[in-house]
Amino acid sequence: MADNMSQPKVINKSGTLKMTDETAATKKSRDIAGRPFDRRGGRRRDRVKADVAPKEFDEVTINIDRVSRTVAGGRRMRFKALVAIGNHKNKIGIGVAKGNDVTSAVQKATSKAKKNMIEFAMDGETICHEVETKVTGADVLMKPAAPGTGVIAGGVVRSIIGLTGVKNLISKSLGSTNKVNIAYAVVDGLKAQVPRKDWETTKAKATKKATTKKTSKKEDK
Repeated sequence: MADNMSQPKVINKSGTLKMTDETAATKKSRDIAGRPFDRRGGRRRDRVKADVAPKEFDEVTINIDRVSRTVAGGRRMRFKALVAIGNHKNKIGIGVAKGNDVTSAVQKATSKAKKNMIEFAMDGETICHEVETKVTGADVLMKPAAPGTGVIAGGVVRSIIGLTGVKNLISKSLGSTNKVNIAYAVVDGLKAQVPRKDWETTKAKATKKATTKKTSKKEDK
C-alpha cells in the first residue's frame, strides 16, 4: 500500500489518469463480438494469415491508354487497359477493357483475362518448336532456346512470357508495334504449340492426307 502511494500519478492533458505500463501490458482489446485483437496491427491473426496466402495467378498491367469518343455533348474521355495474368506454369490469359477511370479499366480487363485463359504445351523450360503468328499488322516470331539462354524478348512479349513457366526463349516482333495485337499474337503462338510426342502423329496424318488426294486424282482421270 505504501508503494502505491509513493508512485506519482501521471495525468493526461484531458485531465484523466494515464494508464501505467503494468496495466497496459495486461489489458486486451476486443472487437464487438468479444474476440481479442492482435496487438501488432489491431487485426485478428486469422485475417492476417488469410491475406498473405499465395495467389493462384499473378497479373501484370502491360499498357494503359487514354481514348476519347466524340458524342453530342463533346468528347468523352475513357481509359483502355491491357492486362495479362498467368500462373508461372502453362496457363496464360490476356484481357482488354475500357473504363471511366484506370482502376475500373484494369478490373474489367483482369476479369476478361480470367475468362480467356489458355493452356499450352512446354518442352522443359522452353516452347516445343518455332512458331510465327500474325494478328492484323503484328507479326511475332518465337523460337525455343537452350537452357541458360533466358528470355530474349522485349516489351509486351517479355511481360507475357514472364507470367509463364518459360525460362528460355528467343523472340522477335515484326511489323506493327500495336501492343494489343502483339499480345494476341503471343497468345496465339503459345496456343499453337504441339508436344514433341505428337509431332510424328501429325506428320503421319499430313502424309496420309496427301497420299489420299493423289490417289483420288488418279482415279478421277
